[in-house]
Amino acid sequence: MAPERNPLLRLLRRLLPVTDGFRGYRFFVRDGGRLWATPLLVALVCLEATDIVFAIDSVPAIYALTREPFVVFTSNVFAILGLRSMYFLLGDAVERFHLLRYGLAVILTFVGLKMLGFDRWLGGELPIAASLGIIAGVLALTIVLSLRYPRRAGEADAAVR
Repeated sequence: MAPERNPLLRLLRRLLPVTDGFRGYRFFVRDGGRLWATPLLVALVCLEATDIVFAIDSVPAIYALTREPFVVFTSNVFAILGLRSMYFLLGDAVERFHLLRYGLAVILTFVGLKMLGFDRWLGGELPIAASLGIIAGVLALTIVLSLRYPRRAGEADAAVR
């Protein structure tokens, strides 16, 4: 999508005029007595909006573990604070452990099934310790298998690139 068609960018440009180029490390500059935003501010706003979208996206995942409102709220606050670094960490881990993305798919499937009532089908609520054990076990298994069976030379991961 062209940046000019981005709704967030259009809203920001309605509120503040945006300069054509960067002005050092400044978010705002004064030109002709008028306050202008720089593209650096635009980039920051877009990045933070992405953090908020991903934090909202993580709400169903935490509800798979607990219904406690305090835990749901605080986990999303911490998701907003640390999601970007976690994304880069996970991106690097997927490069290092080539089977990790399959393990993450299994974990997301497990969380989705749990949200649909999978634990009630098993005769009651699946304890949180069991859910976390399954998640940790899948992560550990895919990492160990990635180390035990490394990617063959010349084999490319098209999905990662």
